Amino acid sequence: MTIHTMKNGTFDTPKIEDWKAIAIESLKGKPFERLETKTWEGIDLQPLYTEATTSQSSHLIRSTKSKPGWTVAQSVVAKTGAEFLERLKSSLQRGNEAIVYYGYPAIHWNDEDLNALAALLVDFPVFFYSLQNDDPILRVFDFVNHEVRSKVKGVVQAEQWNVPIGYSGLRTKGADLTAVHHEGADVVSELALALSIAAARSETANAFDAFCDSFYVKFSIDTHFFMEIAKLRAFRLLWHAFSEAHGEKATAIPVITETSLRSYSKIDPNVNLLRAGNETFSAILGGADVITVFPHDVLTGPTPNSIRYAQNIQLVLKEETNITKVNDPAAGSYFIESLTETLVERAWERFLEIEKKGGYEVYLASGVLKALWKKRQEEAEKASKSLIGTNVYADLHKDSLEDWNDGNKWNRLAVPFEQLRAQFSIEQPKTVLLNFGTLKAVKPRADFVSGFLATGGVESEWSPFFTEVKKAVAWVKEKGPDYVIICAPADLIEDTMEPLLQQWPAGILLDVAGSYDAETEAKWKALGLNGFLHAKQNRIEKMRSILERWKGGIGNGEA
Repeated sequence: MTIHTMKNGTFDTPKIEDWKAIAIESLKGKPFERLETKTWEGIDLQPLYTEATTSQSSHLIRSTKSKPGWTVAQSVVAKTGAEFLERLKSSLQRGNEAIVYYGYPAIHWNDEDLNALAALLVDFPVFFYSLQNDDPILRVFDFVNHEVRSKVKGVVQAEQWNVPIGYSGLRTKGADLTAVHHEGADVVSELALALSIAAARSETANAFDAFCDSFYVKFSIDTHFFMEIAKLRAFRLLWHAFSEAHGEKATAIPVITETSLRSYSKIDPNVNLLRAGNETFSAILGGADVITVFPHDVLTGPTPNSIRYAQNIQLVLKEETNITKVNDPAAGSYFIESLTETLVERAWERFLEIEKKGGYEVYLASGVLKALWKKRQEEAEKASKSLIGTNVYADLHKDSLEDWNDGNKWNRLAVPFEQLRAQFSIEQPKTVLLNFGTLKAVKPRADFVSGFLATGGVESEWSPFFTEVKKAVAWVKEKGPDYVIICAPADLIEDTMEPLLQQWPAGILLDVAGSYDAETEAKWKALGLNGFLHAKQNRIEKMRSILERWKGGIGNGEA
């Protein structure tokens, strides 16, 4: 073949049907649906997206975002107003771009500190969240000269607080979805509730323009990377539709985000740093206007270093990626465009349902979120939802499980595992894995069992690899454990269990790794077996039952 022939050669355009046929063949009899991933929103994520699935609405997303980039809004932690000011100024010098204050824990402010803070309000946007109406920090607005009050921009979240005269740049009527997010809401529900809250607030405004000037939306960003990107993009499209439904042109409103604590854990807290990085990048690609990153140790008490790490996540992404030069950086991704469009359709439909039933307050009182949270918790407890370092790949090193007294008690998936750790850290059974067969054959089961137990903080010792029941029982008697789990490959387990149970020492709790048919399980239990450890089990329920049986002594019942 000559160079000329190669340059002028062409290839047939591949068709999706051809790819699908090859994919089905590679599945060796399994259905194509095995390649799809079902989300909490009931969306089936496809293994491949094409131009045919791409939305043509990216220009609408860009029209509702004023400019590329975002504001780095890092919170600081302090006990006094003077300490807050000192740490805030240091943070602003290191790349922070906003004044962020949460109404918990309470801080005492005197007039001198408030006057110093007031001097900063003109130069940096302010984001005050979860304030009581009598929070002393609200007095800071009285210390700003009337001539420059219009320069103060940002958000103040304090119900029934009357904004002082002159602060035309402050937004106070927002839709804060962080609470419903931590109560279990899926993305579709969050988006629909944002619109429902906006609808309720717009009805009390004198004009739609005035409502928009005072409105903001605030989301928590979780670890489902692409879904969270699509969530923020979908909101901008929904806002465009919401404005059109009111006969108005959509204006840019601030989309404020913070990293979600729903997946944060006190166990192996350094993993929270990875979660925060993932969530922050999602917020950036989704087009957030303001981002706050919680420190990895925020649950047990953040330090100046951990706060700086959290801030640096944003600074590194801002400085190293050039992403601030692009408005809507996720545009053009077939997958994200399709997912965005699907979220828009489903969220608008649910918004109409919520309004038909009486609005967001009625929806929140219906118990829907409570049911969603229960399902999320069950997924975490069965490890079908992975919390790295907590319910899978758990490390046995001891971490602080103390609560930081910040007054913020969001629902978190890791809480039951933290409670187990606290219980087993006081006292735990001497636990061994009794292995039968070769290392190669037993290791997968033994690794699983060790990992299962580690999620509760229980340390386990591996026995030698036995081939004879008599020697195994003698080893157990010599070791004197409180709790034993049998690990054996399928070709040995049937011949091992009956003679083992017949010789088993009294007073030692015994389980076996794996799940078996009902007849076999019943037969072994009748011979004295306590129970089983397997992948589909609820880890919390199993570990609690082990603790109860061990604490209560070996008797009737099953762990």
